[in-house]
Order: sequence, then structure tokens, then C-alpha cells
Amino acid sequence: MFSSINTIIGSIQERLKKPLPGTSAHLITKVESKIKFSFSNATENPKKASVLILLFPEEDDIHFFLTKRTDTVEHHKGQVSLPGGTCEKNEEIYQTALRETEEEIGVDSNQVKIIGKLTPFFTPISGFIVHPFIGWCNERPETKKQLEEVHELFTASLSDLIDDRLLKTEKWLLRGYEAKVPYFDFTGHKVWGITGAILCEFKLILKDVIN
Repeated sequence: MFSSINTIIGSIQERLKKPLPGTSAHLITKVESKIKFSFSNATENPKKASVLILLFPEEDDIHFFLTKRTDTVEHHKGQVSLPGGTCEKNEEIYQTALRETEEEIGVDSNQVKIIGKLTPFFTPISGFIVHPFIGWCNERPETKKQLEEVHELFTASLSDLIDDRLLKTEKWLLRGYEAKVPYFDFTGHKVWGITGAILCEFKLILKDVIN
């Protein structure tokens, strides 16, 4: 897809320094329902977390990791997510993304170069504000799943992400009510919610870069 992978990574890094799509991108994947869901968590004093979109070259494209969470984790059981987790005391938020990626999927944080970040996303269900970072490895890193948290580890490509045909919408029952749910369909894995919103913003940035 890309004539020069190093060039595209440099272009992404430069684009991330400019104003980001932010909320306008997040709204593209917003779940819609006639019933307004209410949650007890508010934007004041949220818990901090971060996730990592870890890019690496493979088969003339650029890929990133996604995980399907186990049914025993505390939040977002069984959903597809990016590697990440809660910020620990006295830890920089980008360090959280690197540490959690190493803990969850075994990628040595020393191999990862952080090239930028996306717009933080507040999730009222769990009360976290999630800070997404973009990382780069010069080659596909070795991985090892943390079996208590990660049921499945797989990858998607940037070609997949920018393919508009893979952003779909279905009617689901959520909390007993019918809702329209936008999601990315990556080889049968449905990526929605906060992860879908984060990837949607990254998709718009990619389209800026390649157009």
C-alpha cells in the first residue's frame, strides 16, 4: 500500500503535532439509542488510563495490535481493545501505555518509539479518561499474551483501517434497549465503543496523511 513505510511514519508523526479531529471523529462511532443511558461517573476527577496503537511493518503495510479481553477482567469484558490500562502513582501517562503493553502482550518497551498521541476520551461507563498514544517498532516485535487479561491477540493493518467498507453499523441490544452501534469489522472482530472512537480519529489522521 505505502510506497515508503518510513516516509509514512514520519508524515504521521508530523500530522500528530497539528490540531486533531477530536470529538468530531469520536462522534462518527457514537452509539445511538432512543433511550438516553445515564452513568454515575462524571468528567470531574476521572481516573487516568492510556492505550497504545503500536505500529510495525509487515507485508508491505503497517499493522497494529488489538486484544480481545477475557471475561474475567474488571472492565469491558470480552471486548476488543488496544493494549493499555490504568496509570499508576507517579507514572507519566505515556509510560503507562508502554508498561501495560509490555504486561499484556509482552512487547519490550525499549523497542517502542512514541511518535505522538491522540485526543483523550472520557468513558462514563467506567469513569476513566483514556489517553491514546501512537508507537512505532522498526520490525514486528515478539509478543506473549498475559492469559488472565488477554483471550486473543491479533493485528489489523492501516489499509484495513482506512477502508470505509469496514466501518459498519448494526442494531444491538445494549442494557436491554435497541441501539445502533457503529463498529470496525477486522476479520470478523467487531471493534466499537471507546476503541472504535480512538481508531476513528486515527483513521481521519491517516486519510489526511495519504491524500
